[in-house]
Amino acid sequence: MKTTPSQPSSTEPACFEVRRSTIHGNGVFATRDIDPGEQIVEYTGERITADESAERAEAGGGPVNHTFFFSLADGMVIDGGRGGNDSRFINHSCEPNCEAQEDEGRVFIYALHPIMRDEELKYNYALIYEERHTPAVKKAFECRCGAPTCSGTMLAPKKRKRARAG
Repeated sequence: MKTTPSQPSSTEPACFEVRRSTIHGNGVFATRDIDPGEQIVEYTGERITADESAERAEAGGGPVNHTFFFSLADGMVIDGGRGGNDSRFINHSCEPNCEAQEDEGRVFIYALHPIMRDEELKYNYALIYEERHTPAVKKAFECRCGAPTCSGTMLAPKKRKRARAG
């Protein structure tokens, strides 16, 4: 579902607030009912290169999965931890009620279906991890969403290599 991004007016109150989450740390919760397809917020932060994001993750002493990095189609990264807004606290879920859409290098969060007041906002991170998905890696990227269809990881499934005919 592609909708035209529009910014809420600066006088319009946000439709969400940050508070403690049962999924992980802080979460973002609706302060009013949100309609399907509604643009909720733009994911903001400093635009950096992928190399810079790797350096920042290493300098921070934590794995890259414990950052507020959002990868863009052009290879750049939005670091929501620097100059970002509360959208960086939206948690992952295998059964999301939101989705992130990139439009000309900007990322917007939209409601997938009706979201009720006090419901936590969640989207599927579908994190790309090029290296082998070992048990230790899967543990580092463990999902805690609690959904009945939970895959157990925030990682996107690796693309399978096709067998060569012949």
